[in-house]
Amino acid sequence: QVQLVESGGGLVQPGGSLRLSCAASESAYRDMNTIDWYRQAPGKSRDWVARITNTGDTNYEGSVKGRFTAFRDNAKNTVYLQMNMLKPEDTAVYYCHLVVRGGHQYWGQGTQVTVSS
Repeated sequence: QVQLVESGGGLVQPGGSLRLSCAASESAYRDMNTIDWYRQAPGKSRDWVARITNTGDTNYEGSVKGRFTAFRDNAKNTVYLQMNMLKPEDTAVYYCHLVVRGGHQYWGQGTQVTVSS
């Protein structure tokens, strides 16, 4: 059974940092094609934020480029989103989204990030 468990959200002041984690089951991580990060603010759509592929390539949405970094730890079957220089507009529920070989897709449960003074 594929599981994605997210953690790392919280309350941080503007300019601060948080690191989100998305831990996958071993089989899912092994078969990973991509893991994307999305976020959804209250009353808004779920928007794409970043991607990391099974080869380690990354892509970022324009407003987070240079502030957010996606990386992975293969020994822990975990993908991370390091978020620096956080702004109030980064406040949202963040989700990881896994696509494995064969096209099956899975979502994490989401983790709340609040940027406020």
